[in-house]
Amino acid sequence: MRTLLTLLALAPAFLLSPALAQTTATPASAPPAAPANTPPPPPARGPALALAHEAAQAAIDACRAKGFNVSVSVVDSAGVLKALLAADGAHERGVNSSTAKARTSLAFRLPTSAVGRRASEDGAFDAQVKANSGWNSRAGGLPILAGEELVGAIGVGGARGSENDEACAQIGLAQVQARLR
Repeated sequence: MRTLLTLLALAPAFLLSPALAQTTATPASAPPAAPANTPPPPPARGPALALAHEAAQAAIDACRAKGFNVSVSVVDSAGVLKALLAADGAHERGVNSSTAKARTSLAFRLPTSAVGRRASEDGAFDAQVKANSGWNSRAGGLPILAGEELVGAIGVGGARGSENDEACAQIGLAQVQARLR
């Protein structure tokens, strides 16, 4: 009886071992290494670091003048954070909100206020937006265009009322818009 129990206890491991052996990667099945001289992929389009910083600072200054301590995020066309500034006294929610608004604006190629309006009118679209925890459809995110080309986005978070976030984002973007290439 004891031998039977031992065999039954070992049966799953014995039966699974061939399957596991077949799924284990071997050196022959590993992808070939890239040649050492392969150039890195080209960088994403986006505002230069100095312009991203200038836009963020202008937005913070505009909101500070209205009594708001906000955070501002600027992302490039791949959604990579180029600048993130938080005013003295800004809350962590504003940091997260500003980045989410910038990435939402980039994803939809629209101001987040327009994304929010559409979401309020279209349940399926609203579900799509809410399915991504990294998006925020409240006003405060604006696409950054160089001519007709989308090169990034700016997001502001932390003012009382998202319409104030958007107004400050517009001021920050206007500060650098003519110099975007």
